[in-house]
Amino acid sequence: MKRIFLFVLTNLAVVVVLGIVASLLGVNRFLTANGLNLGQLLVFAAIMGFGGAIISLLLSKTIAKWSSGVQVIDQPRNADEAWIVDTVRRFANEAKIGMPEVGIFEGEPNAFATGAFKNNALVAVSTGLLQGMTREEVEAVIGHEVAHIANGDMVTMTLIQGVMNTFVVFLSRVVGYVVDGWLSRGEQRSGPGIGYFVTTIVLDILLGFVAAIIVAWFSRQREFRADRGSAQLMGRKQPMINALARLGGMVPGELPKSLQAMGITSGVGKLFSTHPPIEERIAALQNAQ
Repeated sequence: MKRIFLFVLTNLAVVVVLGIVASLLGVNRFLTANGLNLGQLLVFAAIMGFGGAIISLLLSKTIAKWSSGVQVIDQPRNADEAWIVDTVRRFANEAKIGMPEVGIFEGEPNAFATGAFKNNALVAVSTGLLQGMTREEVEAVIGHEVAHIANGDMVTMTLIQGVMNTFVVFLSRVVGYVVDGWLSRGEQRSGPGIGYFVTTIVLDILLGFVAAIIVAWFSRQREFRADRGSAQLMGRKQPMINALARLGGMVPGELPKSLQAMGITSGVGKLFSTHPPIEERIAALQNAQ
């Protein structure tokens, strides 16, 4: 449950805070002044839903650096750092994207890519990954992360999350309006009552978990594509297969809540997992044309 909570917390917190602010500003009274206006509610839900997702995306690099303790390599201090930067640059050029920032963070084996734009992203690898893998395997993992950037996965996940947020905000307020009407039993009021506020907040949280399941499914499909992207960047599949096999025998490093969907591995349960099982990824890559 802790990992599930961490996965949805950042985006959900933004949506809930925006909802509270909207309530304080009287938006709910405006929507329900003459009965619930579904058209206005849908516009409101879209602004809230995509607003939360876009804010999370724009803050992704800053949050990544802060929460993971990423040390950005401005000037390589040794041969290993120089090799990592050169590898990212080579793959970025081949993928026709701008050179991402490159960083290292302390921890067990993992890596991630994040950022709001293809030409202004961040690729970071852990010290555990560098110590536990061969250079060819690390190269394959870096290729996987660069493929995420080239595929526009951060933006795609933001759009999907925005759609899910819109659904959550819209449905929770429709149900909140119905519950509040039932509780008031015809009582004359100038705006929604406590039943509306409690119901919407509770449903924002509960439906947020349902939305997380759908978003996680899309994330798993994205991982297969990034694995194939790594194979294409390297010119052959075996290095990525070897890297996945190696990861399967390691204890994956924990990533902060906002980065789990962008990491190379994930250990959460099937429905909420942002990554498919290692065995499925290897089989899919072996069978890829």
